[in-house]
Amino acid sequence: MNKTALVIGATGLVGSELVKLLIADSRFGRVIVFARKSTTVTAEKLEEHIIDFDKPESWSDLVKGDVLFSCLGTTLSQAGSKDAQYKIDYTYQYQFAQAAATNGVKTYILVSSAGADPKSMIFYSRIKGELERDVKKLPFNSVYLIQPSLLVGERENSRFGEKLSFRILTALNSFGLFKKYKPITGNTVAKALLNASIKAEKGHREITLDKVFDLS
Repeated sequence: MNKTALVIGATGLVGSELVKLLIADSRFGRVIVFARKSTTVTAEKLEEHIIDFDKPESWSDLVKGDVLFSCLGTTLSQAGSKDAQYKIDYTYQYQFAQAAATNGVKTYILVSSAGADPKSMIFYSRIKGELERDVKKLPFNSVYLIQPSLLVGERENSRFGEKLSFRILTALNSFGLFKKYKPITGNTVAKALLNASIKAEKGHREITLDKVFDLS
């Protein structure tokens, strides 16, 4: 029986790669995307819902399928404030997870981050840690928390800081330093997401960077 995939964050680096993989995979009969704007991708199995994330009452009943891929993410500079970043990186994603769990979705897969910790002094890591902590409390059969490091690839919006970090981390990794934060491509992470959804093992699993490469 073909699965139905639900995707948020489909216009981002990982999400856009994931949608391509899902469309090409015969194990998925439907790919349902929820976004603020169109992905511009056309495919027979692809359905798009252009939504207002601030109005969950308008979309929560539509979050029905077999697996929810949560790929939303932003930076403080893009969001404009910590409150705005928190809304995107925590509130929207948690509300979607809640809706999915309520509607009987069995598998939840989150693009989190290396260093995610609800007690972290780093704001971004703390948001991701809080989201990981809270989605694990929802009644999913299978939860995968994918924890990549710096993501590299072609983005809609270029991020100078990430390009600089990529060069620094690549150089350090060449000396065997900071392996936990080795840069990884969006396509590699997307492949790990897809494979996790097929495995869908019962329980909660944190997929750290080395395991992301193994799973891809």
